[in-house]
Order: sequence, then C-alpha cells, then structure tokens
Amino acid sequence: MMPAKPAIIAFGPSPRGRAPQPGYTGWVSLFKSASTISLLTLASRVAGLVRDQLFAATFGANAMTDAFYVAFRIPNLFRRLFGEGAFSQAFVPVLAASKAKNGPEATKLLIDSVATVLTWVLVLTCVLGVLGAPLLVWAMAGGLQQEPQAYGAAITMTRWMFPYILFISLVSMASGILNTYRVFAVPAATPVLLNVAMIAATVFCTPWFRQLGIEPIYAQVVGVMLGGVLQLGVQIPALKRLGLLPNIGASWAVVRAAWADAATRNVAKLMVPALLGVGVAQISLFINTQIASRLAPGSVSWLSGADRLMEFPTAMLGVALGVVLMPQLAGAKAANDPLRYSAMLDWGLRLVVVLAVPCSVALLTFATPLVAVIFHYGAFTARDVNQTALALMGWGVGLLGVVAIKVLAPGFFASQNMKTPARIAIAVLVITQLLNLALVPLFQHAALSLSVGLGALINATWLLIGLRRRGSYQPVPGWWKFSLQLVAASALLAVFLVWAASALPWTRFEGAKLERIGYLALVLMASAAIYFVALWATGMKLRKLLHPSVKSA
Repeated sequence: MMPAKPAIIAFGPSPRGRAPQPGYTGWVSLFKSASTISLLTLASRVAGLVRDQLFAATFGANAMTDAFYVAFRIPNLFRRLFGEGAFSQAFVPVLAASKAKNGPEATKLLIDSVATVLTWVLVLTCVLGVLGAPLLVWAMAGGLQQEPQAYGAAITMTRWMFPYILFISLVSMASGILNTYRVFAVPAATPVLLNVAMIAATVFCTPWFRQLGIEPIYAQVVGVMLGGVLQLGVQIPALKRLGLLPNIGASWAVVRAAWADAATRNVAKLMVPALLGVGVAQISLFINTQIASRLAPGSVSWLSGADRLMEFPTAMLGVALGVVLMPQLAGAKAANDPLRYSAMLDWGLRLVVVLAVPCSVALLTFATPLVAVIFHYGAFTARDVNQTALALMGWGVGLLGVVAIKVLAPGFFASQNMKTPARIAIAVLVITQLLNLALVPLFQHAALSLSVGLGALINATWLLIGLRRRGSYQPVPGWWKFSLQLVAASALLAVFLVWAASALPWTRFEGAKLERIGYLALVLMASAAIYFVALWATGMKLRKLLHPSVKSA
C-alpha cells in the first residue's frame, strides 16, 4: 500500500488551472482546539485579574506583599522544572511517539513508570524545600533583610507553600497526557481553580486572620494550597475516563523498576538539557527578583503586576498554540512527515504575529489606562499605577518574542532536541544580564522587564534561524506582504491608542469605577475594530489565515 502524501499548507489562492484539492480537516480542528484553550485561558486570566485587583486593594504594594510574591515565586520556580517546563518538554514528545508507535498498553506502562518516579522525586524535593526555605529566600530576595518582618514572613510562607509544587507538577503531567489525547478543555480550565481559591481566601480568610491577630497576608497561603488540591482533583476524573490514571508505586521495588524502564530513562535523559534551558530562565527570574528587592520598596510588587498583565496575551496566544502544536508536531515527526511539520509551524507563527503585534502596541501605548482600571483601587496608589505601567511598557517591547518562543521552541522539542534551545537560553541569559547592567541605573525596575523582553526577541530570532538552517521550517510564500499589512494596521492602532490614553484622566476617576471600566471596554472594542478593519482594507484574508487550505504535495 502506498503511503499517503504529506499535507502542505497554502494561504494564497489555488494555482490557476488546477482542480481544488481536498482540505485537511485537522487544521480546522487545531484552530478550534487553540480557540477553546484561548477562551478557557481567558476565563482563567479574568479570574486572575479579579484576584489581583482584590489583592492590590487589600494589601497594596509594600514590603509584606513583596514577601508573598517572593515566597510564591519559589515553588513556582520548581514547578517550571518539574511541571509544564522541563518535564513537559521531555515527557510530551515521548508520550506522543509512544501513542503513535507502541499502542495503548505500552503507553499506559510509560505513564505509570514516569508518574511513580516523578511523585517520589517531588516528595523528596518538598522535604528539602521546607528545610531549606531560609536559604532559598535569601538567594531570591536577600534585599528583603532590610525589612526583618517581611523577610521572616517570606521564609514562613515559603515553607507552607512549598508542597504546592507536588500538586501542580502532577497537574502538569496530567495536562500533558490529556492534551496528547486531544482533551484540551479540562487542562485549560483547571487554572481557574487556583484563582478562585485565592479570591475566596482574600475575601473570607483575610478578615478572619485579622481578628485572630495573624498577619493578613498569610491568608494567601491558604488559597494557594487549596488551589493546588482542587486543580489535581479535577484532573483525576478526566484521566479515569480515558483509562490513563497513573498507578503510582509505593514500594522500593516498584520505584526501582519504574526508574529502570527504558522510556522513563529517555524522559529523564531529555530532561537534562531541558532543565538547563528552563533553569536558565529561572536563574534570570532569581536575579531580577534579587535586583528588584534592592530597589525602591514595592518594586517586586510593581513587576509582579506587570507580569500578570503580560501573561494575558502570552497565555492566550503562545501557550494555547504551544499546547496544541506540541503533540501534533511530535506526531508529524514520528510519522516522518516533514512538510506537515513545517506547515504547522508556519501556521502557528502567522497566528502569533497577527495577534501578538497589536497586543504589544497596546502595552507600549496604553499601559497606564490598563493598569489604572485593573489595579487602582484601595491601597494601590496612583504612583503604584505609574510605576507598574513603566514595567508593563518594558514587556511590550519584547512581547512578540515571548509569545513566538512558545511556538518555536516546540519545533525543537517535538524532535526531542532539547540541547539547542538550552544553549540559546544560556547565551540569552548572559545578554539579558548585560542589558540589566546597562539599563537598571537608568530605568530602575522597568529595566528588568525591558531586558527580559529584549532577550526574548533575541531568543525567538535565534530559534527561528536554527529551524531554518536545519531545514525543519520552510516559510510559506507571502511573508513580506503579510508583514507590510501588519505594520500599516499596527501604526493606525498606535495612533488611536495614544489619543485614547491622553484623552481621559485614567488615574483620577474618583468614585467612578464602573465609568472607567466602561471607557476601557469601549477603547478595546474600537481598537480591535480599527486593527482588523485595517488588515482587511490592506487585502489580508483573515479567514484563509484561520482556516488555511491544505493541498497534497
């Protein structure tokens, strides 16, 4: 039997004189999956904004809130190593290849073995983390020692929240399994539960803790741990329905056998360079937090607020596409289908560019209104708004790079090539810190987000060049015209947003919260209309971009 011809993607009209070729329905499915993840991620981010609004209004930006952010970043750092970071990058391609080649029984054995080893490594890590909390806090934010109460609170909260990585790392493994089997909704919706738990903790536990004489910020610890338990809890039924709930061994013999499994060793082998790449990113976060803790009080909180807003487009665009593309790219590699592999990368990059560029323009030109509407309540002052907006503008410079990495890096991971992204990440870390050295004296905390953003642009460009040199990615014709259309539409959008930012007193809407929110909604709707109408006027076929035609090679 002759093998099926690989599919290639086309954004332009069909060649004259050729009969239309049948479309590949998988592209529509991919877009629908990415849209589902984006919408559910939007719900999570909206809940996250409500959480952060309550947090800012209740606690403000001060040394104690800096202490919480430091303590919360430490388990999140390890989550990047054992969860959706290095572990997922190594595990998902191996799982996808096993699913395509080895059948369900071997795949279930792989899941059981990996889950057993991961669980016990996490248990050991949690024990060491609780014991070593003072050292971890000192390493991440030694500047907090200027505020002894905040420094002690950071250590205490780190100890209480460190077991969060056990729950969230297992959640990430479950999400990798579900995404590989094209069950996208449950993993995408799960993060909402953390935000809901933290909102509940702020509303109910904070006044209760005040009555008991306990520092109110500790209420957030309750929310984080409850969120971890809830997230893991909702993943279990979904895995059961697929018959893929891992059997985690408790005896030494089972653990040893799981570690000896060839597939488990392969995941561990792939994790080494992935750990290096992710670890480099976390080292950068460590350094930036350390620098911020030595700047003006509130700097860590300003950066955290900007990070939250930056994560909105990053998660909705880059993460959604990365989650959808990773298993599909790995499957294309396993099936030895390079044309389909390249076509998926091109499709993902076009979507990233057309959606991330206007977001970047908005962060650069409309940062103050965004921050004011979301955070300017209660203890969060107008000064805090301005300082957070400066950090957000820094992110705007490099947002396209941050999002593009989420699509380009899976292009390497799907080939089980972890070393190249890791080497690039190390070089970019050095470049980022050199930028910090030059820019922090000039721009203070805002320089930290600016340096990371510039580093992300360099990283994405480097990854793109690497994929092109290896022949893994061949751009579909039409990129120059596509780029000119984007520039024209983005310039028009920028003019409108600059006007909108200066036309209203966004930080002086005293007692008119709903009015300010209404104005923001109108501006955002008008911005979307201006941008997409401008793209249409330049001749861009958005429908073909979202639903590209695919022809046989």
